Amino acid sequence: MIDRRTLMASGLASGLAAGTPAFAKAAVKVPPAFPAGFIWGTATAGHQVEGNNVNSDCWVLENVKPTLFAEPSRDACNSFMLWRTDLDLVKAMGLNSYRFSLEWPRIEPEEGLFSMAMLDHYKAMIEGCRERGLRPIVTFNHYTTPRWFAARGGWTHPGSAASFARFCDRAARHLAAGIDHATTLNEPNIMNILRVVLPPQVVAAQHEMLVAGARAAGSATFAAGNAIEIDQIDLATTNLIAGHKAGREAIKAVRPDLPVGVSLSMFDDQAAGKDSIRDKMRDHLYGPWLAAVKGDDFLGVQNYERQVWTASGKLPTPAGVPVNYMGAEVYAPSLGNSVRYAHAASGLPIMVTEHGVGTVEDQIRCDLIPAALAGLRAAMADGVPVLGYLHWSLLDNFEWISGYKVKFGLHTVDPVTFARAPKPSAAVLGAIARRNSL
Repeated sequence: MIDRRTLMASGLASGLAAGTPAFAKAAVKVPPAFPAGFIWGTATAGHQVEGNNVNSDCWVLENVKPTLFAEPSRDACNSFMLWRTDLDLVKAMGLNSYRFSLEWPRIEPEEGLFSMAMLDHYKAMIEGCRERGLRPIVTFNHYTTPRWFAARGGWTHPGSAASFARFCDRAARHLAAGIDHATTLNEPNIMNILRVVLPPQVVAAQHEMLVAGARAAGSATFAAGNAIEIDQIDLATTNLIAGHKAGREAIKAVRPDLPVGVSLSMFDDQAAGKDSIRDKMRDHLYGPWLAAVKGDDFLGVQNYERQVWTASGKLPTPAGVPVNYMGAEVYAPSLGNSVRYAHAASGLPIMVTEHGVGTVEDQIRCDLIPAALAGLRAAMADGVPVLGYLHWSLLDNFEWISGYKVKFGLHTVDPVTFARAPKPSAAVLGAIARRNSL
């Protein structure tokens, strides 16, 4: 699987923008306290932490040749077994919520065959959150789809939306009673973003990997949750939008009062100079989805970077600024700015469902968290309704095609013993959450 945290931050993209120092203090003072009941949490995704997700499309692509993956996921963080430990980490940080995903490949390993054991597994996680005073924020699908779904064309198949709605209905009937907020899909606009940034050699390599995936699955085609042929993206987007709407209705039919939304990958898009293409790029990257979320209860925003658009493209990363693992700028105001745009464009309350930085230098993360939250608080002071902030990620985990070398976690994970250890950044976020104030 391919995601924007790798490619948008990488040398495959053309770099991000020059401008204000990343951790510059806001000129206008804002109230430091967040509203009562503000959601403070951290996030994970099933495939990235659970391990041995053998029925998933991603497992297939990790283990074929040729592949874009640096390494397979294997045991990941062994969170399928150690989820109680993970919940204890969240609680120990002083947070009040945990975002995690259901693994569709585990719950429906064959079409129409639903595993009661797996449904009970996720029910136990939801109940475990409640027992610890944590609000379960549940993503029904975080990229990975079942092998059978990918082998028939994934989100390009005409029946894809109906299949997803059936899954949402079955999962909701078993799980919805305990969920605090739900998102149907994770970053379903990612393919529109990848279409902009994937260079020809990666497009070709992805094609070869998908051919190998079809061969391994014994099928004529193979389209993974976020790795499909470039010329199929428009079709997949149409079906993903239909899937989101049908999934939302299926969940709400089971529990009408459950807040349901979708999370989108969103940059802080800025315009520079005359005839900037910023608005055109926004329309391309988010437009169909900002229309599709009408009727949702909230919009999840997942922000990591800014982009400054000129008339011809993006400005490069400036010298002397904090950078992430691939040399892209770490720009703290990006979060508040993206949230302002998301609300203005959608009219919906916002939940920050992901925000963070990939780096082995935890001090960058320690600096980023309070600076970004100051920008978020400023947006709220200006009237933007923000429900909560969920940091990516609880653990150093499997970061898709980059494997385990990329570190987004608030905790380290020993690859042999799976022992978790907090980084200083965990205490930084936890202190803010405990006092509900900057």
